[in-house]
Amino acid sequence: MLIGPLGRLIYLSEAERGRVSSWDRSGGNDDRVHIAPGESRVIAEIPGPGAITHIWMTLESTEKHYLRKVILRMFWDDEQYPSVECPIGDFFGAGHAKTANFVSLPLQMSPENGRGFNCWFPMPFAHSARVVIENQNQVSEIRLYYYIDYEQWPSFPSNIAYFHAQWRRTMCKGKSEEQVARELLGEAASQHLSPEELNRLFLFEGKNTTGAENYVILDAKGRGHFVGTILYIHNLRETNLWNWYGEGDDMIFVDGEQWPPRLHGTGTEDYFNMAWCPTQPYSAPYHGLILVGGPNWSGKVTLYRFHIEDPIYFRRSIKVTIEHGHDNHRWDDMASVAFWYQTEPHVPFPPLPPMVNRLPLAD
Repeated sequence: MLIGPLGRLIYLSEAERGRVSSWDRSGGNDDRVHIAPGESRVIAEIPGPGAITHIWMTLESTEKHYLRKVILRMFWDDEQYPSVECPIGDFFGAGHAKTANFVSLPLQMSPENGRGFNCWFPMPFAHSARVVIENQNQVSEIRLYYYIDYEQWPSFPSNIAYFHAQWRRTMCKGKSEEQVARELLGEAASQHLSPEELNRLFLFEGKNTTGAENYVILDAKGRGHFVGTILYIHNLRETNLWNWYGEGDDMIFVDGEQWPPRLHGTGTEDYFNMAWCPTQPYSAPYHGLILVGGPNWSGKVTLYRFHIEDPIYFRRSIKVTIEHGHDNHRWDDMASVAFWYQTEPHVPFPPLPPMVNRLPLAD
């Protein structure tokens, strides 16, 4: 039996194709919707059973950082709480409110300058799908162009899991170089270290044997599988010494297991399938580096890893974490979008931070 995106093309199907889009119902060329500041607009309501198979969007606004101010929400089967809740830019890869061209299998940002947003994650629903856009701009409307392509099915299979996506952000609490040295060497020995020695201890030394202070990408309960993340890091440490943001290990705890988890990695760039403190933009089907930051790894960075061939299954719970620097020494601004499938109902997400607390920091 042929499988995969090309292999399925040889098989006949009972599904029917449909689309909801922003086309101008008057027959004119104003093929967009205008959403006022403070307005929440339902842009698609689709009866089931079926699945959303592709989303294309682009939007514009005169307000700074609007990609962090506009919220994308999706609801399946008349649920009360959204299964998708993200700033719209972060969902598609434009964290830090910055777009850039990149290509992966499930998500892409296309020319011009990465402002054409695409998603190919399949999103099934038994009874209904509802897609909502909320404009949390202070004064400016948004002008949104979109396609939402879907299939309708004769029946809904019994073994289907529902698509979920959640945004998180943390201003990580780290430690100073001097604090790390005192903890590792004691007060007296730490007084005589050079800046280079302090920097080495800060970046590479210490032991994390619990994972308790790690940055949390996802903390979910139920049965399903984790299929990836986009991680946004703003390097806030100012130094002329080696300032690599990465050394943090990924630690993924499945079904309530204690440390060490069965899925324990070796470093940030390693989890994202790269090597040796990368500085080059790169996009592959399942992993890549969209924004590389500035000199000495300064500024804003975007990495992604999708578990398409290797989803991480859980039966009761999953907690996906990564250190912010080795032993959680760094104090960077970190945000992420987690993507996963699970049975419903899901545990409601914590409320999104207020708009002013979602904005990216100045470069």
